Amino acid sequence: MPRQLPLDLAHSEGLSRDDLVVTPANARAAALIEGWPAWPAPVVILAGPAGSGKTHMAAIWREAAGAALVAARSIGEREIGLAEKQPILIDNADGGALDEKGLFHLINAARGAGQPMLLTARRFPGAWGIGLPDLLSRLKAAATVEIDEPDDMLLAGVITKLFADRQVDVEPHVVQYLVRRIERSLSSAMRVVERLDRAALERKTRISRTLAAEIVDALEAGQDPADA
Repeated sequence: MPRQLPLDLAHSEGLSRDDLVVTPANARAAALIEGWPAWPAPVVILAGPAGSGKTHMAAIWREAAGAALVAARSIGEREIGLAEKQPILIDNADGGALDEKGLFHLINAARGAGQPMLLTARRFPGAWGIGLPDLLSRLKAAATVEIDEPDDMLLAGVITKLFADRQVDVEPHVVQYLVRRIERSLSSAMRVVERLDRAALERKTRISRTLAAEIVDALEAGQDPADA
């Protein structure tokens, strides 16, 4: 069947509260974000596996709180000055090099000014390999909330919404097939929806279980689905 090259229209990732699908897997974290500013501690750590939606929830809080985004790898006087004036967000705190002294001073500055801080990470601080005892003590005193791996309900809801955002109708049995086949992460859901949408546009066909199986197989094999 001849293929039509689709227009490369950007589909930005929705990071608003309306885009958040809440199930038992992330309900505690969602309640924490929505409960701000009535937080249990000045510093909160949101932990969960890659692709579990931490960045999405952090973006919701950042918008609501007017927080400044600070990189964990380099924290200097500018960042410490921000912490004295507004809430602070550090996303993916354990994703690379960590400025331990800088983070210690940042937490102190935020606490002294009564400004809240939110950090997201894959693991809790005890597993970050922190060498500065005072920083580890500060982080262990933070309130911690964990997001579980996406459950079937969450993955199905996210996949359905991602297709709806693209104005694509997909039958429930195709969604359930994808839930059973793809890696249990929201990033995987986004990737497979994008590839399926593109393949269907190229082939001028609907998204069926057969097409879904073909695309998932190609992704698992590390192939470009366009060549499948």
